[in-house]
Formats: sequence, structure tokens, C-alpha cells
Amino acid sequence: MRGPHNIWRLVRTGATLERTGAMGVVLEAFRAPPRLRLATRALGWPFKWLGLKGDPALPPATRALTALGPAYIKFGQILSTRPDVVGEELARQLRVLQDKLPPFPRDTARAMIEAELDAPLDALFSEFSEPVAAASIAQVHHARLSDAGDEVAVKVLRPGILQAFRKDIDAFYLAAGLIEALMPATRRLRPSEVIAHFEGVVMGELDLRLESAAAAEFAANTEGDAGFAVPRPHWLLCSRNVMTLQWAEGAPLGENAAIDLLGVDRGALGERVLRLFLTHALRDGYFHADMHQGNLKVAADGTIIALDFGIMGRIDEYTRRVYAEILYGFIRKDYRRVAEVHFEAGYVPADQDIDEFARALRAVGEPIFDMDATGISMARLLNYLFEVTERFGMETRTELILLQRTMVVVEGVARSLHPQINIWRVAQPVVEDYIRDNVGPRAALRDLARAAQVLSRFGPRLPQMVEARLMGWGGAGQAARPSRLWPLVWMTAGAAFTGLGVWIATLL
Repeated sequence: MRGPHNIWRLVRTGATLERTGAMGVVLEAFRAPPRLRLATRALGWPFKWLGLKGDPALPPATRALTALGPAYIKFGQILSTRPDVVGEELARQLRVLQDKLPPFPRDTARAMIEAELDAPLDALFSEFSEPVAAASIAQVHHARLSDAGDEVAVKVLRPGILQAFRKDIDAFYLAAGLIEALMPATRRLRPSEVIAHFEGVVMGELDLRLESAAAAEFAANTEGDAGFAVPRPHWLLCSRNVMTLQWAEGAPLGENAAIDLLGVDRGALGERVLRLFLTHALRDGYFHADMHQGNLKVAADGTIIALDFGIMGRIDEYTRRVYAEILYGFIRKDYRRVAEVHFEAGYVPADQDIDEFARALRAVGEPIFDMDATGISMARLLNYLFEVTERFGMETRTELILLQRTMVVVEGVARSLHPQINIWRVAQPVVEDYIRDNVGPRAALRDLARAAQVLSRFGPRLPQMVEARLMGWGGAGQAARPSRLWPLVWMTAGAAFTGLGVWIATLL
């Protein structure tokens, strides 16, 4: 329930960060300016005693986030993929949040499965292990089907997870409202809309029937992708709180030593992760939006196995073209075109100066070309990008949040495998292929054909539409005047256009 009572939750958040020692760690990781550090510590210290204690055995930041709950853990998971932003040590500590959180008892999982699937566990599975992985929302058990004998992974939601997330999200709404009220300049970033978007994503993640559907769709889309695999769901053993998938054996993508033991080239692996994400986003408009190391494995033959499909991203074809043109412009160093695309898509207000915006984009792009990742400070780059968006009045695009966030996460994963990776060089062939097929004359013809196909659905109704229009023009038993026949001509031309479009569609 939203309301002022959530102030207590926000106060306790700051107090927990202070009590666990995480406040200083986080401020240092983000290179916060001295004034902000002083103000934060001054506000947090008096309430330190109100904070949650957490597990003293864990490092400060991990300890604080696990104590605060699942929504905070999600934030930590994102940071764990960005050692270039938060530092190697903090990223390593936060990686525990990906799949090594404390599990809930096996007996609790057993009771939930039996209640959800309406059958005794022993009738469903001949083997059922202790938890093999535990994350913020669910945990996974290794099992074997009683009938077919296939190995499967059984995912079970944490008890009470829905209520816990609702509590956190309500507090986030209050924080967003306070930020908008006290700092009007932040309204362009749409904090409340961002939280609403986050809420929609999380609520979908808490229904494993939707995740099963996402896994099936993603598997179908990527079936032909070399070096990539998606386990398929066993639909009869899936419900709101339980999901059963094919078992996938492999080394976690976050364990470089285990990958090296497999003899897999980590450099090539890092490049493939990045290319696959871009391919799925641009080609399909449907991509895995939670691609941290805990959700990826490497099989013995080097195949990348994707897991956990609770958060998937979807972007329409127009947005894909805009995104591809922006990437392509950066790759070609055509900053004027990048600026034009931003204006054409409405991402930058029309009253801004396009040449000045192009110059600002050049200042972003030039320092990071022809450099490997070790020479780039992503923290400084992100800070400058934020300054650019503020200067030119750019508002947050909620439809792009998942895409942008996942791009950041995937880049972090690729860098953990191959620190010298150049993301622009890796992205270039994928983006160029998309541009060649989807921007230009061929794409225009395909769009024309699709429009014609839509019009063709009205074909059976054309005679009645023409007759009704003629009756309306001339009245019953009267001929229509020549001056009123032009609409009829256009309708006839439209029918011919429809036929042409359908013909083009068959050629394409």
C-alpha cells in the first residue's frame, strides 16, 4: 500500500547501509563528490541504530542488500556485472547475489510443488535434490522425471516473495514522488514512470507460467543460432509458482577458471555473448533482459546456455530501426546522423540545436573508439552521458529502459570474459547486417507489402462499401454525379494497390 508510511522503509534503507558499513563502500565505488558523501553520512549516521543488521559473514554491500530484500538484490545483481563502474572487488562481492543466496528448506519447496501440481512429489520425480542455486526470487532443484527419466531443473518461487516485492516497490514509488516534488529538474527522467515500468517487469517475473511461455518463445526464435541453446519447458509440470525445464549442464559464465578448464576461448565467448544479444534485440525484437553471469552457462562444446526467462525485453520494429541507426552512426563516426535520428524519433526536443547535439555526441564517441575496455572509464562516460541528456532536455524513454539496462549488463559480462574487448568492433557486423536488410529500398518495399496485406483484409467488404457509398451519394435509384465518382476511383485504385502489395509480399 502506497503512502507516507513508506518513509519508514526509506529511512531504514539508509540506516541499513550505514549500519552494515555499505554506505561508505557504495559512495566510494560511485566516486561520489565530497559534499554528497558528507551530506549522506550526516543524514544516515543518526538513524544507524534503526538499520537491519544482516549477515555479518557477508561483505558490507552484499550484507546490506540481502538484508533489505529482493528488489535491492536485483539492483546489486546489475552492479555485479559492472566492475568498470563499481570496481573489481565490489563487483566480485556482489556476484554472490546472482545465484548463491541462502536457500529455503527443501521440505518447503516440496510442499509448494505438491500443492501447485496437485500430485505427490514422488509421483512426479524419481529424484529431487537439495537446492543447487538460489537467487532473489526463486531457487532451483535438480530432479529426474518419474515417467521418462529425463533430467530437469525445477524452479520454485520463494515463499512470500510477492508481498516482499510489493513492499519495496511501494517505497520506491514514494521515493520517486519525493524526488520529483523536491527536485523538479529530475522530472524529465520520469522517476515514477521508471518505477511503474520496473513494477510491471517484476510482477511478470513472479508468475512462472509467463516465464515458461517466454522460454518457449525464446527457444523457438533462437533455434537456428549457432553456439546458443535455450532449455524448453515441460508444460504439464509448470504453474504459477513452479516451473520445470530441461536440465542444462555447463560451467557458470562467471567462473573463468572453470571455463578455461573446458578449453573454451573466453575472448571468442565474450564476443559471442555481445553479438547474440544484439542479434536477438534487432532481428527478433525479443531478447533476454537479465543476462548476468548467473543466468548463463557454457557447455563442454562452448555452447552458451541461457537460463531464467523471468525478465524478457520486447521492442517494436520502428524502435529497432532507430536503435540500429544510432549504433551504426556511432560505428561510422557519423555524429550528425546520430543526432538527426534522435531528433526524428523525438528523443530530443525539437527546439534544441542539432549541431550542438552532434558535437556533444562526438565528445562521447571519439574517446572510446579504437580502444580496448581497459582504457575506458565507463563511470566517467556514463556521467558525461547524463550531463548531455540533462543539457538537451532528453526525457527517459521507458520503452528503452530494458534494452539500455541489458546492454550495460551484457557489456559487463563480455568484459569479465575478455577485458580487452572492443564493443564497437564486435557490434559492427551485426548492426551492418540489420541496416542492410531493414533500412533502405528493400525494407521500404517490404513495408509497402505489409501495408497492402493489411488493406487486403478488407477486400471481401469492398463491393458493399462501394455500393453503400454510391447509395449515399445519389440516393436510391439515382445515378451518382461524375464529380462524386472520384472516391470510387480511389477505392478501385486502392484495391489494385492491395493486389500489387500482396504480389510484392510473395516475392519478398
